[in-house]
Amino acid sequence: MRFLPLFLVAAALFAQPTASEEKDAVAAVQKLFDAMKAKDAAAIRALLLPEARLYSVRGEATPSSSAGESFATQIAAVKGELVERFTAAPQVSIRGKMAQVWGEYDFHRDGKFTHCGVDTVTLFKAADGWKIATIAYTVETTGCKGQ
Repeated sequence: MRFLPLFLVAAALFAQPTASEEKDAVAAVQKLFDAMKAKDAAAIRALLLPEARLYSVRGEATPSSSAGESFATQIAAVKGELVERFTAAPQVSIRGKMAQVWGEYDFHRDGKFTHCGVDTVTLFKAADGWKIATIAYTVETTGCKGQ
């Protein structure tokens, strides 16, 4: 019985996500940004779970949603360059096979700033790495860092 507290502390330490796991979760989101820039629908689909959803909110408007498949098709059809990037290191929370990546971003089209906001991405660990289940984001045109 006297070793139980020591065992519980050790188990809690080993249950904590590693920096590598956190980097891998962020890397999955970065791969999505890269696939968007490349307008590569196949790469986008490969990063998403089959039933992935995106949710967005602009100002006081009602939030909207779309299927991941629609998102991949729409991005591939866009004319011009798209660049989305985190404006600071995102926050990462991991519990077992689930991760949450939350960070402020800005978005540029054809080299011109269009909006900023917050991305919150829920991922699940699969055999071949982190897969995106949901992306929820705000679309803001004022109060953006550096704009």
